[in-house]
This record gives sequence, structure tokens and C-alpha cells, in this order.
Amino acid sequence: MPIATLSEVLQPALKGSYAVGGLVTLGWEDMRAFVAAAEAENCSVILQAGPGCREHTPLPVLGKMFRYLADNASVPVVAHLDHGYTYDECALALDSGFTSLMYDGSRKSLKENIEETKRIVKIAHESNISCEGEIGFVGYSNGENSAGTDPAEAEIFANETGVDAMAISVGNVHLQENKEGGLDEDRISKIQMLTSVPLVIHGGSGVPTEQRKRLAHETNICKFNIGTELRMAFGQAMRNAVNKDVKRFDRVSILKETHDPTVAVVRRVLSNLKG
Repeated sequence: MPIATLSEVLQPALKGSYAVGGLVTLGWEDMRAFVAAAEAENCSVILQAGPGCREHTPLPVLGKMFRYLADNASVPVVAHLDHGYTYDECALALDSGFTSLMYDGSRKSLKENIEETKRIVKIAHESNISCEGEIGFVGYSNGENSAGTDPAEAEIFANETGVDAMAISVGNVHLQENKEGGLDEDRISKIQMLTSVPLVIHGGSGVPTEQRKRLAHETNICKFNIGTELRMAFGQAMRNAVNKDVKRFDRVSILKETHDPTVAVVRRVLSNLKG
């Protein structure tokens, strides 16, 4: 199936009251499992290359990997740059075949964030691909604190940038290993009243499963980014494979055993979001 843009999978989600998984990849083994899970669930999937992934594998290589998987998949697959921090990084992703750029100016002033995000929206739309922006800073577990999204600023940001999707800070936190938190539904409601763009939750692994499922079907949240939850499952599967035979050293044989357990976890995540 031809590779999809972010808008091509989020607009149907917005109209159909469901969400799509933005799955944070680290390498070939997990991204292949993510697509296999999406095919098994018969739903779209967004493959995301975040900063950690890009430190390990160059964007041009990731673009070819994503496109190979998309071209051979039976469901829509989006190649998404997650947390692009500079114009040059976003431009390289575009040149590398990505179909969605996420520019993160959330640490900047509203004025700067709007100005810089508009530049990325422009190059994305000129190439007929999508752009996600972020308003309000989503913090990190045991790290930087969040700055919640101001609904009035969200309205201004959405209108002035023309983004295809908008990431918001409503109690979500990156790298959270448990689900003890929860999203601020009152703030989500206020943002939704003032905007019509598909909303995105970063740090989706920390959102309680039932809340994640309900908000996917009852609000304009059309994309949940899931990373930590999947990395934990992959890591446990690899640990089990290594410990099963401590003399085994062939990494291909070890990594093959991560596939089925990862697919099983991803299927559960996707099944709760899809329409």
C-alpha cells in the first residue's frame, strides 16, 4: 500500500471518533513488529523516528526503512519525524522520504513557536505532506516539568500555523513507566471547544488504559504517541531470549525472538484506539 501522510490517517480518525497509534521506533526489529501488529488489527499506524532513534540511525536510512515497510504493508503507514527541533532537521526528513514532520517549538515563546512552526508547515504542505506542532510543553518523568497548554493560546497557534495536528500538554509526561497519572479532561474539553484540528497526546504510555481508550473515542484526540510501554515489552522479550541460552551470541537469532511478544503488546495498544 502506498505510504500515507499524517492527515490521511488522522482526518478519518477525527470524523470516525477513534485514534491512531504513533509508535516510537528504535530500529528495524520494532518497526517491523509495529507494522505486523497494525496489519493484524487492520488499522493505520504511524512509525515515529524520535531524537534517540535518529542518534543511532541517520534520517535517510530511516526514511528508506519506513518506506519499504509502507510499500509492502496492507494498511496505511505514516513515516513521521517526532520532535524535530530545527528547520534543517525537518528539511532533511522531508528529503529522506518522510510524510509527516513534527516541529517542536514548545519550549519557545508563543510568538517564536508560531513563526518557526509556520516555516515547517510551509515546506511540508509544498511537498504535499503533513506537519504536527506542539503548544504547551510536555515534560519528562524524573526530568523537566510540564507547562500545561493554555486553551486560548492553542486556538491562536492552530489558526495561525495551519498545522495538521496539534500536540498538547494536559497532564501527559514523556518516559513514564507506570499508568498512575491521568489526563486533565477539563483542559482537553476547553481546548477542543476552541479548535478543530486533530489533537495529539505525547507520553501516551503513562495514560491509564481505560482513559486512553475512552478519550480516543469521545474527544478530538486522534493520535496517542506510545514509546516507553513498547520499549519495555521489547526489552523484556530480548532479556528472555538472551537468558534462555547465555552461550548464544548470534544477535539475529536473539532478536527474532522479540518479534511475537512485541506484536502481541502492540496489538493490545492499537485495539483500544481503533474505530
